[in-house]
Amino acid sequence: MSARPDIFGAARLGYVVVESNQLTDWHRFGADAIGLHVDELTRDTLRLRMDQRECRFLINRGGAEDVVATGWEVDDHETFEVILGRVGAAGLPVAEGTEEEAALRGVERLWRFPGPKGIATEVFTRALTGDTPSRMRTREFVTGRAGLGHLALVTRNPEQLHTYWNNLLDLRLTDRITERIGPALLRVRFLRAGERHHSIALANVAGLPVDPVRTRVQHINIQVADLDDLLASFHRVTELGFAMAWSVGQHTNDRELSYYCVTPSGFELEVGWNPITITPELEATWEPTDYRSISDWGHTPVGENVMVLLGRIQAAARSLRAPEETVPALSSVARGTRR
Repeated sequence: MSARPDIFGAARLGYVVVESNQLTDWHRFGADAIGLHVDELTRDTLRLRMDQRECRFLINRGGAEDVVATGWEVDDHETFEVILGRVGAAGLPVAEGTEEEAALRGVERLWRFPGPKGIATEVFTRALTGDTPSRMRTREFVTGRAGLGHLALVTRNPEQLHTYWNNLLDLRLTDRITERIGPALLRVRFLRAGERHHSIALANVAGLPVDPVRTRVQHINIQVADLDDLLASFHRVTELGFAMAWSVGQHTNDRELSYYCVTPSGFELEVGWNPITITPELEATWEPTDYRSISDWGHTPVGENVMVLLGRIQAAARSLRAPEETVPALSSVARGTRR
């Protein structure tokens, strides 16, 4: 029997798809606050650009107010076939995206299959670049081999979601954080796809089968290349009246300086600067570390009020009544070595 191929390093987060009825706010948030380039394709569709790629965020009109799909870029057709082979072997349905769907996402072709928490997983090999100059208030974002950024999910089933991403993309465990927040013990594991410290963060409330977050995604992270751009966007977010969730601070594990604001759909956007890059030299000797706090300083909650806390209690209560999608076909049995 041939060894299972290890495709670590051959995939990265390429784009996210959001469904929202707040397109006017998304345009203002993306362009004026964060400093992204925004293309208004139709009255029902926006695309947000961070670099020469045609699409990094696709905002389609709809009532979910949430992330509905994530697009993963893979290096080559060999890796692409490995991924689809794993999905097919697990018995999951795979559908090719239509030409219109691919064009909206700025990719040549894409394939889609079920992902955790009801977020569709999409894979593609070739992204399209725009031929019009970008209009961005932020001068440069860090993408390239590191991809778009990272996703953070709160889950009641961290082991199953970890297994899903391991079985699919051979992500590796970078480190873990355990921190007490009020009466709850929060545990977070960080999974990397390549040089970015993590592409997926999975958080759970220890000992309690609850999810206090309404949205499927707790936050999406993007990275700026210059500290001045981080601070400028922080001021624009507050001056334009968008909600700030967590103030500027620095994380213990990836050392990223960042702040968290609230998108028009309700999940958070982390804008960060200068995290650790796991170079090939670091990768060769990397061992996961356990940390006892999320941040060394800062990242204090902003605007905490009774309504925010009530919303979290309501979300936690709803989570007790509704099952969480874990895609058992890919998340029930770990295949290969999980690092």
